[in-house]
Order: sequence, then structure tokens, then C-alpha cells
Amino acid sequence: MKYDVIVVGGGHAGCEASHAAAIMGKKTALVTANIKNIGDMPCNPSIGGTAKGIIVRDIDALGGLMGIVADKSHFQIKMLNNGKGPAVRSLRAQADKVTYPKIMLESLQNTKNLDIIEGMVEDLIVENNTIKGIVLEDNKKILCKALILTTGTYLRSKILIGDKNKLEGPHGERRSKYLSKKLKELGFDIIRLKTGTPQRIDKKTIDFSKLKEELGDNEYLTFNIENEVFYNIEEQEKCHLVYTTEKTHKIINDNLNKSAMYGGYAEGVGPRYCPSIEDKIVRFKDKERHQLFLEPESKYYDDIYIQGFSTSMPEEVQEQMVHSLPGLENAKILKYAYAIEYDAINPLQLKPSLETKVIDNLFTAGQINGTSGYEEAAGQGIVAGINAVRKIDNKKAFVLKRNESYIGVLIDDLITKGTKEPYRMLTSRAEFRLLLRHDNADLRLRKYGYEFGLISKEKYDKLIEKEENINKLINYLKDNKINKKNITPVILNVMNIDSIETGTNLYMFLKRPEISIDLLLKENIIPEIYDKEVYNQVEIFIKYEGYINKELKEVEKLLKLESKQIPNDIDYDKVHNLASEARQKLKNVMPTTMAQAARISGVNPSDLSILSIYLKKEYNKNE
Repeated sequence: MKYDVIVVGGGHAGCEASHAAAIMGKKTALVTANIKNIGDMPCNPSIGGTAKGIIVRDIDALGGLMGIVADKSHFQIKMLNNGKGPAVRSLRAQADKVTYPKIMLESLQNTKNLDIIEGMVEDLIVENNTIKGIVLEDNKKILCKALILTTGTYLRSKILIGDKNKLEGPHGERRSKYLSKKLKELGFDIIRLKTGTPQRIDKKTIDFSKLKEELGDNEYLTFNIENEVFYNIEEQEKCHLVYTTEKTHKIINDNLNKSAMYGGYAEGVGPRYCPSIEDKIVRFKDKERHQLFLEPESKYYDDIYIQGFSTSMPEEVQEQMVHSLPGLENAKILKYAYAIEYDAINPLQLKPSLETKVIDNLFTAGQINGTSGYEEAAGQGIVAGINAVRKIDNKKAFVLKRNESYIGVLIDDLITKGTKEPYRMLTSRAEFRLLLRHDNADLRLRKYGYEFGLISKEKYDKLIEKEENINKLINYLKDNKINKKNITPVILNVMNIDSIETGTNLYMFLKRPEISIDLLLKENIIPEIYDKEVYNQVEIFIKYEGYINKELKEVEKLLKLESKQIPNDIDYDKVHNLASEARQKLKNVMPTTMAQAARISGVNPSDLSILSIYLKKEYNKNE
């Protein structure tokens, strides 16, 4: 058999990669060890979260699947940080662990040009440093023009519970034994990482009267930009909040040496920003308690997930830990928590397109690149899928810039800074986060999706209409002024004044903190003729115009540096006077632009100046 694109792994990265490649017209195969695990959520039962929700929105804007599948399968949804500024707001949905993978599998099965093949990949076919195909464990060969590895946590995976370990993947699945060894033989730097998951509790054994209810929002929310709703607000499931106790902390501290992590049984490095509960208690000794959330996994069974209680303690200690929590004194543990170690590649060996620097036409996405989380994996997956097709077609790689998407920030961080622990996306990682909002994902990225054939003409036309209406409304606000006829008693009362000077245009009037666009609509000062999203975009732009313009000026500087390309054949040993650390870091990363070079830790402004002079002298002699 021969395909244009083969995707190995049916997790969130693999789903997006195979879907994108197939929709773009390439004959694609998704190869997975177990078809039943396609779109599986082995850890938390949610899609989205702080910053992560914006990644899902970005995937939807590009034409991916995660957002719409989450919308069709969740049983609770809320906007996080709704009381804060628009830059940090993002959706989080409690996705049904039965329904989500079912809908994802159906979506892939109905995708033209896509075959799903069940099998374990254990070897790669490489000729002249170029990928040519894969070899399954039964020695069956499948050829391809481009290959995308999205192996998740299955490369030499090991389950850890206290001093016990099992050589298996999540759910007790078979692991890939030999693929990481092959990658190492090909020249990849293999790193060992660790993540974990908490206990699952029998719902019937929890005393919910001792817990605080956490409800979904009372307005309809969607990841999909078309705002197509698939749920009833009144039928959302409840989550619950609980806190660790002094007793919990004592149990953990008394048994630290029994933890796989603190007992010396773990080899891999765990995630800094999603640590185990024992790690939280050791690192944050001043905290009297830590919040945990009890989240239903599905409507179809009674397992409750304890969000924030990940651990690698022995089972008998886990029993004590769970029973120390209010409302869980008599809880029955259906599945014990565990840590899982797995192999990944050093992401410094990746190009911005997610093609590897080591083997041509070989792409990687997801946890194999050192990330954590379903959303980070899916974001990489769609980029890898797009770029595998563009590489086959000899087209320029699709590279999202840091000012365009959280996915762009994620990939740039990986390939420029590398990682020694599972990388998690945070709003603080994005220097242009006011530009990378949940609400403007379509304005930032939908044109790319249309260009690549992932977005329909109908959806693209809606985007153009939206952009036109935004400009019309802004012009209306600039052209119309406050006057005695449109100033109402309600407006004066809100402003806490008796009268107001006329002559100010509505654009400047809306900048006042006490004036909202909803108020102007309610008082019939502006016409209600556009969609809600148009009014929302205009209000955010006007209210935050100064901050937005400040970020746009920084973007201009970034783009100037991005335009200064660094030839891929540069020999840094010939660049005299570079600091030794900078020289080594530049050789390791091999940045493609001066902007990327500037983001490398250990490369200082003086090094950049020396490099710039060298490039102008050796490569741009005619400038």
C-alpha cells in the first residue's frame, strides 16, 4: 500500500493531522494500535481551559475538528476569567468521555481520502535521509511521501504506582517498544518525560452535601465560530469543588518516600504547571489547602474524576488520601491514580513547520514533541497536517507567527527554547495576548483555513461580511455625535451627572468605562442591525485601543526581525566574537530568522549585533 500522508497515532494530534491532510486532497492513512482509542481522553474529561480554550478556538478557525466535536459532546461549558479582560478569557467544557471519541471517530470515518488502519508501528523506512514509509509489527510495509508521528505517551511507556511499575500505556494498552530506539538510531535526541492522572471515584459513594456546586454558565457558548449550539443550558451536569485538608497533607508528607517521584522510582521529568498533589504540597508548603474539582467523566457511567489530585502514591496510601477529603470519607476508588513515563524527542530538532531537521518529510506533533494536554497536541496536529501536504506539493511551509495564534507561540517556544518537562500553554507565554483572544480567532486565522481548503466558501464569505460590518459600525460611531436628542436620563444616571457637553462622537464616548455598547443599543443611540459578535469586536477594539496599538507597534518590530532570514547553511564557527554560549545555542537551534535568534536564551543583544553585521557582510553584500 502507498499513501501520500501517513499519520501514526489516533490521539488528538493524529485526528487533526489526518483530517487536515485528507481534506486538502491527499490520500491519507491514520494508523493506530487500537481504533477504539481514537480521540480518547485518558486523563481529564475536559476540552479547553485557560489559554487552551483559545487554542481550540484557533483550531476551529483553521478548519479543524476539536472545537465542533467538543460542542457536540460536552455536558457543561463555561467561560473562564469572564470577570477579567478579554485577553485572558477562554472556554472550558466538560466533554463526555464516551461521546467525544465516538463523534471524532465518526467524523474521521466520513472524511474523504482518509483510511483508518489498525496496527502497531515499530519501524520506519528511510532512504537517503528521507522518510519512505512505516513497518508494522507484523512486518507489513506501508509507503508514503510524508509521515507524521503523533505517538502520545506510548513510546516505551511505563506506568508507575509507588515502587511498582508496568510496561504499558494508558488504560493498560500495549506500548510501542522499538520505535523510539529507531528514532535514536536515526539521530534523534530522545528525552524522558512523565505525566500523571488522578483517581476515579464511584459517584454513588460521595456525599455531595459537603461539597460546593460548580455550574455551567447560563448563556449559550460554543467553540465553533458559527455559534451552532448542540446542548440545553438547563441540562448541564454539575461539578463540585473540594479542598485538601490538614490530614491530607500529613498523609502525603508521611509517605513521600513511597511516591514513585520522591522515592526515586521515576526517571522522567514531570510537568511544572500540572504537578502531582505531592509535588504541590512539597513546593507550596505555605498553602494550607489546595482546591480540587470533582468532575463527571460521562453521562453513561458513574466515574468521578478528581481534578488536581494526580499522584503516584501506592494504592493503600491513595485510599487514605481520598478518604481525608470532605465528602469522600466513604468513597470507593474505581481506578487508582498513576504516573506514566514515556519517550519524546528534543523539540529543538524541529523546524517551524514541525518537520524534523533530522529526516526529510518526517513530521511530529503532540506529546512526542514534549507538550502536555489534548489542546496543545491538536494545535500541533493541524499545523503538521497542513505542512505535510504543502511539503509534498513543494509549497512554502505554513508558519504561524507569535502575533497570530497561541499555536504559533507554542511551536516557536518548543523549537526555539526546547523543553525539559511537558510544556503547557499559559496566557503568560504570549506577549501579544491582547491580540490573540478567544473572540477574534476567525479574524486572525479563518483566511488561512480557506486558503488551504479547510474552510468552505460559505464560511469565508461570512468572515468577509463580518469584517465589513465591523468597519461600518466603527465609521458610524466616528461619524455620529452625542447630542441633546440621544442623551437619555438612563445615560446621565449611569454617568452620575446632570448634563453632558454635546459634540463628542460616539466612538470617543464609548471609551468611557461606565458606557457600554449594550447600553447604547438599549437606549437606541446606535442601531441594532449587526450580529452580537460585531458589536463585541468593536467595543473591545475601542475600549482597549491604546493597549492594542501598543502591541501592534511591538508586532511591527517583530515582523521586521522575522523578515531578516538566516541562511540554513550558515557556519556559526565562522562568526567571530560571538559569546561561546550564544554560538553553542545558535548551532543547536539553527534559527531561521533574526527574530527567532533573539528569543533564544543565552543569545544577547551584542551577539545579535555581531550576527547581523556578519550576515550583511557575507550574504547581503549588494545591500
